[in-house]
Amino acid sequence: MQTHLSDIAKQLPRGEEAESILRACVHCGFCTATCPTYQVLGDELDGPRGRIYLIKQVLEGEPVTASTQLHLDRCLSCRNCETTCPSGVRYHDLLDIGRAVVARQVQRPLGQRLLRNGLRTVLAHPRAFKALAHTGRVLHAWLPGRLKDTLAATQSDPGQRPAPRHPRRILMLEGCVQQALSPNTNAAAARLLDRLGISVEPIREAGCCGALDYHLDAQEQGLQRARLNIDAWWPAIEAGAEAIVQTASGCGAFVRDYAHLLERDPLYAAKAARVSALARDLVQVLQAEPLERLGLCAEQRLAFHCPCTLQHALKLAGAVEHLLTRLGFHLTDVPDGHLCCGSAGTYSLTQPELSRTLRDNRLSALESGHPELIATANIGCQLHLDGAGRTPVRHWIEIVEAALDSQPTHA
Repeated sequence: MQTHLSDIAKQLPRGEEAESILRACVHCGFCTATCPTYQVLGDELDGPRGRIYLIKQVLEGEPVTASTQLHLDRCLSCRNCETTCPSGVRYHDLLDIGRAVVARQVQRPLGQRLLRNGLRTVLAHPRAFKALAHTGRVLHAWLPGRLKDTLAATQSDPGQRPAPRHPRRILMLEGCVQQALSPNTNAAAARLLDRLGISVEPIREAGCCGALDYHLDAQEQGLQRARLNIDAWWPAIEAGAEAIVQTASGCGAFVRDYAHLLERDPLYAAKAARVSALARDLVQVLQAEPLERLGLCAEQRLAFHCPCTLQHALKLAGAVEHLLTRLGFHLTDVPDGHLCCGSAGTYSLTQPELSRTLRDNRLSALESGHPELIATANIGCQLHLDGAGRTPVRHWIEIVEAALDSQPTHA
């Protein structure tokens, strides 16, 4: 694609990167065919090709309007289009660049600003969010429908975590929302890793991965959270921690991107590259371990919802499914498994109608094989799907641990 970036766009820190991405796009339209929002809305501007064209106009100095912002906001950042694209267009990077430019030129309505700032203020701070979640449970009957659904999907007490006791040690990103609404996920992961001779070393200073801020019009704040996490993890990395594990694929995708996002930061570029190289989704750690010695022979019937971040960002499509099959679970067929459930971080709160439509479509596909449970690998997908009150949805590591604990003996 030919481009003629404005002088202002050329001076952007990521101006050259944007131009390179635009030039890679040949406007073939393959991406449109697999875009969830285009499938629902049928509008070219609500598909990747149309959004690329809008961003091109913005970077070439054309007027920016609230309509431009709306079409970019409606993107789920699912990256399905990147999996489909034959030219390797890094669409999500271009979208981040375009959204930042538009945010500086178009002031959002007051309601949108309050919502986005509120989400950033609350969700990224686990203690504050836990307190609000507790209050929400008390006032459950008076909450708006979307919040009521989310709190209804919260999970049970996490139980005890084993103290570090093995020579092999890893770090774990605890996450923010997950600590309040599904605290057993990381605890179950730590217990299972301990059974395999791997200890989770707690790093209390590490916090939100930064994705919440970064994708809610506060990119620099998101990068600052990344720097704080790097500082928190660095002593343990130097002491020999073998990996930084994430149980939420959304967080994992962002941590994996630290190297790229901080490559122009002279103080953090090298450290960010090291952190990204050590980042692992939980399935990547477990698939290399001798799981057979756990003695698990489960026969539950599961449908697996593969989060967009796991399959399109981390390129781990099929990894969890293979591991669950290896452990004896029966996985049902799921039509259109590449499509998004509509959670997409805070998308379910900023674009509720589209999000519910996508959720209901995904649940119908997941339930078509009549599973006992739906398994997934990301807290956002879990809460969003489970909030519909249909087939129960759990993180796959909790399902595995529950099956292990139900066995009469362990190997």
